[in-house]
Amino acid sequence: MSDQEQLVNEIKRLKQEREAIILSHVYQRPEVQDIADFVGDSLELSRRAATTDARVIVFCGVHFMAESAFILSPDKTVLLPDVNAGCPMADMVDAVALERKKMTMPEAVVVCYVNTSAEVKALCDIACTSANAVKVVNSLPADTPILFVPDKNLGNYVAKQSGRTNITVWEGYCNTHQRLTKEDVLAAREKHPRALVLVHPECRPEVVELADVVASTTGMLRYAEASDGKEFIVCTEQGILHQFHKRCPGKSFYLASEKLVCPNMKKTTLEKVHRALLTMTPQITVPEQVRQAALKTLDRMLAIQ
Repeated sequence: MSDQEQLVNEIKRLKQEREAIILSHVYQRPEVQDIADFVGDSLELSRRAATTDARVIVFCGVHFMAESAFILSPDKTVLLPDVNAGCPMADMVDAVALERKKMTMPEAVVVCYVNTSAEVKALCDIACTSANAVKVVNSLPADTPILFVPDKNLGNYVAKQSGRTNITVWEGYCNTHQRLTKEDVLAAREKHPRALVLVHPECRPEVVELADVVASTTGMLRYAEASDGKEFIVCTEQGILHQFHKRCPGKSFYLASEKLVCPNMKKTTLEKVHRALLTMTPQITVPEQVRQAALKTLDRMLAIQ
């Protein structure tokens, strides 16, 4: 038995002993995805965290995701295997700056991407993910001005898809998706002319315009599974390729650029998952007053089907 197999067996033993569930984002390392009880995007993981019967949630993702799990399930112990796994985009908006902006737009409904801190969620009206952002915005009265934080690329995509002209977007972005250029996609398309282009809406607008399909990570996976297409150019973080290969055998997937790697998503390792279960640290919590306010923001999102 290899060292990795022994480690996986020990994680499984500890998981049972701790009555834990392991949740993994699709951007995680393949071996981390493989030991998870559930692999998904931010929306699916939020729903799973809200409904699990487990006593412990091991969240293989980044900090804001573990915070959201605690906000939804404060009676659970939430572990983040690497406490330094953050999100640069989430850091592009803070509570002080958002309060200041809200004062200039007192009539606006504040829609926050789930990629935000608990403190920011507590100041917002409703959350969204890339999977449901258009649906969330369309659920709001047409004449209501909207402040969308923090992702300008997703915000602009939502404005275009919804036809809303009263959306003000924050100037944040995902460092990983922002690296992908129009030239990268055109080069990939020239190399793979038969491939369909799958693009995440966190990408630049000029990249989104080149897409055959614009979708969240789960949306991409579902499309590829159902499609008659056999080749796909993938314009999102590299970790999703593992799920594509597992779910779509016989189909080919090409990463649009080798730049599409999130260093924070790759901080989680099997060793860190094992250590988290062994020591029951690092635990992620949110102050109760902040949690209650942020919970309303997440609950409003989760209520939209």
